[in-house]
Amino acid sequence: MGQPQRLARYLLLIVFTVSSIAIAVQARTGRVVAAPVDPPGPDRFAATLVDYTLYEWWLAEWEDDEVHCSLEVEHEGVPTPDEIYVQCGKDIYNLWVSQLPCPGSGNQEDRITCEGFYIYQVRATPSQKEVAIPLPPPEVWLALPNCTPTATSTNLCKGKRPRLRLIGMEPLPEYQIIRLAGELNGEPFSCDDTAACSIPLLETDEEGVPLDFWAYSSYGDSSEILSARLRVLPSPDSTDDNPLWLVDVLSPQWAGAPLLSCAESWDAFPPTEGLPAWLTPVQSYEELATNIPYDYLAGNLISRGLVDVSMCVDSGLLGNGWASPCGSQAAAPAVEAWQNQFDGLIFDISQETEIPAQLLKNLFSRESQFWPGYIPGKLDVGLGQLTEDGADTILMWNPAFYHEFCPQALDAKRCKRGYLKLKDAERQELRIALVSSVNAYCDECPLGLDLDKANFSVEVFAHALLANCEQTGRMVRNVSGQAPGSVSTYEDMWKLTLINYNAGPGCLAMALNDSYRSGDTITWDSVSAKLTPVCEGAINYVNDVAK
Repeated sequence: MGQPQRLARYLLLIVFTVSSIAIAVQARTGRVVAAPVDPPGPDRFAATLVDYTLYEWWLAEWEDDEVHCSLEVEHEGVPTPDEIYVQCGKDIYNLWVSQLPCPGSGNQEDRITCEGFYIYQVRATPSQKEVAIPLPPPEVWLALPNCTPTATSTNLCKGKRPRLRLIGMEPLPEYQIIRLAGELNGEPFSCDDTAACSIPLLETDEEGVPLDFWAYSSYGDSSEILSARLRVLPSPDSTDDNPLWLVDVLSPQWAGAPLLSCAESWDAFPPTEGLPAWLTPVQSYEELATNIPYDYLAGNLISRGLVDVSMCVDSGLLGNGWASPCGSQAAAPAVEAWQNQFDGLIFDISQETEIPAQLLKNLFSRESQFWPGYIPGKLDVGLGQLTEDGADTILMWNPAFYHEFCPQALDAKRCKRGYLKLKDAERQELRIALVSSVNAYCDECPLGLDLDKANFSVEVFAHALLANCEQTGRMVRNVSGQAPGSVSTYEDMWKLTLINYNAGPGCLAMALNDSYRSGDTITWDSVSAKLTPVCEGAINYVNDVAK
């Protein structure tokens, strides 16, 4: 680090220290604490040497081979027009981009008739250069001491007033957090005792209050300004002798029990009265067990010889391949066993992704009756009936899944560019690969199914729901100009997400716009009432899944 940088950081540290003393004195004397100055943000880098190859190119005139420009670039391949403009100047650039290709055999007689320049590589030199590598910034995490998380991620806190703990973390071992600060619902606070920084919480309304917070480091910089939304409500079981509070924290910096899926993205608190069964987290996979007489599933099990239907005069099947009443009765034990074989995997994936396990199982029930092949005459495949459009949604709106899946189908270097920066043909190749990965139909496999693919698809469809909740949240923000949790409920946002999953973003966007412009709030009832006739099938779909 150079002398000017050390001096600047030293002076900045003095400013921070003086500010901390002033705030501490004000707090002790009872004076109003001034609003904290906005923190500078992270500003930390380390210099390192990296190897690279320096390519030298010459731009020469066709007529006499006179070199008019020498260029140096750090990549393979011909220099870009931008590089020629910068290193050779505007005049040469204009001639270069406007000149016609030089025809002919390349001999001297042909070349002198060509106008403009040609370019050729002179040498490639192994080199090293010093580059600045960003270092990890300070972090701040949030916790609720003496509180217990409930099944819906709400925290039950005892005492007259719950307190929120701020935990500063400095990733660089030779430095430390020197102060924590922020604003809670517009009121400033500051903690010089970073080992025990906690702020008292007051009761809020249903929408909660905003919290901005940050940390100062002895390095001379600070963390980013981090944010959260807090809701503090008295518990219905609270008494004067035993005060109880229900406290919710929505923030990427929350260090407590996992939040409900998509709650942070939507900025939506869970309902105080509790969640409906289809969104309530289950405690074990046994809670997912069902015994529903699926006739499509039964027909597939019968046609593959897994059910004895010798007592059925119709061979247990209808003309469309579904089970007849006799076949359905004969297949009941096999149907029960089959529909529950994925429960353990659904539960495990739910724990990893926070997608409600019952929602995921209900979706498979409605989409495929747990038969993970394809339905004749449909383009949808797998347990959740994925299409190319559905694959596009996953890859576009779930970047973490994209970066994990893409290298399995495309070159890893191309994948780093991101989904939207791939070529059209590459995106289509990736979509087809994703659809194929969940299509368990396999002519040469036992039962005609690749059950390894079926198992893999459970995770894919959980990530599909995460992608759809992100896309749905963005549409609600675009229409209303507000956070989804401010204009809709957590449950209704999931129902809108299911419209998006089933009918597509076009159907949902039109209904959202029509509902909001007519002055209605963004609820399931108002939006579903605005679905066009071609989209109305999503209503029964959502009602079936939300059982």
